[in-house]
Formats: sequence, C-alpha cells, structure tokens
Amino acid sequence: MTKLLDEIEWGESILPLVADPAWEAEVKRRVGRVFEVDRRVSRSHWIREVAIGLTTYRPSELTQRLFNIGALVTAQENACRYCYGSNRAFMKILGYSESFISRIERDAHVAELDDKERGFIAFCRNLARSRPRPARAERDALVALGYAPLAVNEMALLISMGCFYNRLSILIACPPELGLERMANGPLGWLMRLAGPLVRALMARRKPAQTGPFDAATLSSGPFGRVVATLAGLPGGAIIKAALDGAFASTELPRATKALMFAVVARTLACRASEAEARKLLAAEGFSDAEVGTALTTLSSTRLSPNDNLLLSWVRDTVYYQTAVIQAQTRALAKDLSETALLEAIGVAALANATVRLAMLLE
Repeated sequence: MTKLLDEIEWGESILPLVADPAWEAEVKRRVGRVFEVDRRVSRSHWIREVAIGLTTYRPSELTQRLFNIGALVTAQENACRYCYGSNRAFMKILGYSESFISRIERDAHVAELDDKERGFIAFCRNLARSRPRPARAERDALVALGYAPLAVNEMALLISMGCFYNRLSILIACPPELGLERMANGPLGWLMRLAGPLVRALMARRKPAQTGPFDAATLSSGPFGRVVATLAGLPGGAIIKAALDGAFASTELPRATKALMFAVVARTLACRASEAEARKLLAAEGFSDAEVGTALTTLSSTRLSPNDNLLLSWVRDTVYYQTAVIQAQTRALAKDLSETALLEAIGVAALANATVRLAMLLE
C-alpha cells in the first residue's frame, strides 16, 4: 500500500558526509545549493554527475506542472522519505495548495486535473511500482488521451530517473532536507507561495539545456544502447547514456559484477530485452549462457568474489522492498564492503532499476 510521508520508516544514514569543497562549489554554481545527497555521493564521479543532472533537468515535451507532479508521485510510490519530503516542500513553495498535494498523495479525485493528467499520474504509479511493468497498451492509452509519443517517452524517462534518485537516497538512508521542509511550511514558505505562480510560469518558459547529440545512433553506442536509443530527441537521453557509460567504465566493482546485477534486476522485472543486453556485456567478459543462467537462478557465481556475490541477492531485493528492511540489508552489507564499493553498488542498483523500467519503451 502506498504510504504517506509520515508513515515511511527511515533509518540513520549509512554513508557519511564527505567534504569536497571544489565539488560543492561546482554544485552551488550549477544548482544553487548543495543537497544532502550531493555530499554523500561526492566520492563517485559518475554518480554525483547523474545526481546533479537529474536535479537540474527540465522537461522538453512535458509541462513543468506534470514534471513536478510526477516527481512527487514517483517518490511516494517508491517510499523515499528524502525525495518525497523534498518534492512535497518544493511544490508548496511553487504555490501548489496543501489540499491539491494531499489529494494527489491519496490518489483521490482532484477537480483541477483533467483526464490527461489523471492518466499521467496512473502511469507514474504503475511504472514506479512495476507489478508488472506497464506494457504497450498503457502507452497506447496515453497517446489516445492526446499525448505525443515523444511525450510518453519523456514520461517513462521522468519516472525512471525518479526511481534512480529515490533508490540512491533510500539505500544511503540520506537524511531528509528538514530545513527545506520547515521553510515550505513556515512563514517564509507562505511568502514564497505568493510568488509561486510567477515562478512556475518562468520555469515553464525555461528551455532545457541541450548538452549533447541525442540521435538514436549516438545513444545506442554503449551499454544498454537499445534502451537508451528510445530517448532519441530528448535531452534526458544524454543523462542516462552518461550514467551507463560511467557506471560500466568505473573500476570500483568488476564489470561482470555490475552486468550480473543488471541481469538480476531484469530477470526480477521479467524484462527479456534488458536481460539480453546484460548477457551481451557478460559474454564480452567471458561468461557463457549457462554460467549466466546459473548465476540468475542461484544468485551466485563462482567467478565472483564472496563479497560481490552478496550483491546479487541484495540487488534483487532493491526491486520490491519495504524501506526500513532494505536499509537494514544495506547497512549489513556495509560490514563487508568498503564505503566506496558500497556507494558504487548503490549507484549500480539504482541505475539498474531505472534502466529496466525504461526498457518498457522497447515493448
């Protein structure tokens, strides 16, 4: 059952703050402020770049209103106390009323929403939940409501990006942004809400930054290229490609370990396309089909170290979880892994969950 903010159990942070003044200055320049997540992922170049890319992303095919609602719904569905609280506070600062936000949270009828927006919210919940993942019929239904196919692809991207950031925050047990939440609900928040409609209008006019080429050929030239290529024409395609390229180029964990983690998530979500992509990566590492099949069945491989084998059953549990339970499992994992290896594993698990959900666009 989907939980409200104060119903989510949340443990103490699993990874510590790591001071990196140069990176924090860069975050301030690009975002305006440094968030708790930024301070806890600073030791991983690829994870911290993905995190800041998602924080600064602006939709190109969806309205900013849908983008804000989608981020809230996805964080709630994933039971991420950190992202849920931050997105809720941000919406209040932007001028959304408490009653409007509360009705969305409770999945109740909201008079201000039309059929298109209700369809979007349902899709957000279904893809974030993925029990099972939405299929082509649900994409077709969104198109029938009046959304362009590229807008539906951006919806899937938005939700998948949210699933990455939510799991990153959950598995770190990132402390909530209580200062932001207090500000949104206090006197200063009330004053900011008066300017909220103007801020929302300005954000709606702001064009997303074009950070690179987004054609299918370019996007498909790396790990899980078939999945990433579905984002051709969207600025977010460059973010996901950079994340996958960075994750598989990193040497903190063996490449085969990461590919097997992706394969486990793909098998758990019954995604044949993603599993096939993971098997390609494993074949390049010398794994036979039989070895991959055994690893997926037993959640272990004789070709992995004992500590890396621990990651296979753990990553399976990051697909469907109770927040407090998966945080306890991650805390136990921290006893066997270094902090940098654990951070890498958390990033890979979050990215695998995002990528396999995004792969619904291939079906």
